[in-house]
Amino acid sequence: MKAGTILLVVALTAFAGGTSHAAAPKWDILFCFADDWGRYASCYAGVDGKPSLNQSVKTPNVDRLAREGVLFRNAFVNAPSCTPCRSSLVSGRYFFNCGRGAILNGAVWDSAIPTFPLMLKDAGYQIGKSYKVWSPGTPADAPIGGQEFAYERAGRLPANFSEEAIRLIEEGASVEAAKKTILDQVAANFDEFLKDRKSGQPWLYWFGTTTTHRVWIKGSGKKLWGIEPDSLAGKMPKFLPDVPEIRQDVADYLGECQAVDAELGVLLKRLEETGELERTLVVASGDHGMPGVPAGKCNLYDHGVAVTLAMRVPGGKGGRVVDDFVRLPDLAPTFMEVGGATPPAGLYGKSLLPLLQSDKSGQIDPDRNWVVTGRERHVARAREGNLPYPMRALRTPDFLYIRNFAPERWPMGSPAGAAESTPPPTAAMENNTYVAYADMDASPTKAWVIEHKDDPKWKWHYDFAFAKRPGEELYDLKKDPEQNNNIAADPAYAKSKQEMSARLMKLLTDAKDPRITGDGQTFERSPYTDAGEDPQAKKAKKNKAK
Repeated sequence: MKAGTILLVVALTAFAGGTSHAAAPKWDILFCFADDWGRYASCYAGVDGKPSLNQSVKTPNVDRLAREGVLFRNAFVNAPSCTPCRSSLVSGRYFFNCGRGAILNGAVWDSAIPTFPLMLKDAGYQIGKSYKVWSPGTPADAPIGGQEFAYERAGRLPANFSEEAIRLIEEGASVEAAKKTILDQVAANFDEFLKDRKSGQPWLYWFGTTTTHRVWIKGSGKKLWGIEPDSLAGKMPKFLPDVPEIRQDVADYLGECQAVDAELGVLLKRLEETGELERTLVVASGDHGMPGVPAGKCNLYDHGVAVTLAMRVPGGKGGRVVDDFVRLPDLAPTFMEVGGATPPAGLYGKSLLPLLQSDKSGQIDPDRNWVVTGRERHVARAREGNLPYPMRALRTPDFLYIRNFAPERWPMGSPAGAAESTPPPTAAMENNTYVAYADMDASPTKAWVIEHKDDPKWKWHYDFAFAKRPGEELYDLKKDPEQNNNIAADPAYAKSKQEMSARLMKLLTDAKDPRITGDGQTFERSPYTDAGEDPQAKKAKKNKAK
């Protein structure tokens, strides 16, 4: 389940007098979208307003998009889990309106749901992809036509940067030579796609690296990218213990973020060399937050659902930082309109073209001040009976409100080995997701937090990550931007909680969320609770066969 997609590169120009489909320019679209790449890019360091991990990561190519285009301060996924997020992204729908695409293990794509890649194909676009678009699920990458439009013959090394780079170095290559070998494959796959274009035909190319998805090699952040783990001291959010082992783990993750940036740089360079950059809108983003850490992937806190989003708009005013709340499902109707395809009714997403064509910064559309996020099932075997951990949340500038519909269940999966007097071996917790709390990816951070669960100094971190949660959570973002202190039971916030709850439930009711409509049990029974495919076991079997 090594996920990955990194950047969005989208070709657009200003519509002549509005956003009518007849006026759609049908510009080329290079869509790069990275798996597990959260809100980590050096261009965010200046807008964070406080010490943060963005001060230690260097992403010159994403920074270029921000400098020459638009940086979105508040961009959120609809679901912090690979397949549901991507179901929502390609369709523009809420994840829970995507049938079995609303879950991870056991996902099946409903071909009756319109998706922007196939709609653009029908509108005359050449489409293609490298690496991940929609998975795990059946059929793999179905929303872009499966593997029919895959361009990967030059190789798949870019999808696993640190693993492949370290392997090449161990075989005798220098660091720079190893990087070049990998990045040359990015260029070659893209070149193959470009050669297949018909004269004058617009195109969509989806670059889906998975390099930011675990696993990655210990020490690779420093060895490949010069990221000193100690440079993160004092910049870690409270829910990540600021200790050497976890600083190294995070540094290695930031190294993979820099690998995503380097791959984007290759694509930008090719567009410059072919003279096509100025008619291409470039967008960089990822499908949810950091994996294998507290509050990240599979959580509805900002650390799990906030992502990078930068766009370079041809002819547009650069250097803008936009505060409007943007949902990644907004990209589907945006791309549809660019390609001259009419967005279907009933979408959660709303076209970003007015924001892209504006010359303003700050809040542009006053109605873009909220997002809904949610989650059902991630890893099937995380709980007995393959049950989900159902959550929905409403995020506004002032509050984050989370509804946990089954608070009696473990949010990150059953403790399994972590409940034993002696926890599983460190190596097992670093590499096998299923030995404890299976909805958090295996990682050095996960192992460290579990191993220190009985230490009074770190018990808060263990409970924050793994303990059962109340039915309602509320966070005052002005006082608690990292969402560490749940005030849902505080009488002083009773009115705010009631208002947020009522607003969320109305939005979900209007959207016909199966979790709260009918008997509310859709996701609690077959086929949503069927075992599904075990990606980790499949990968292990594949590796053993090599």
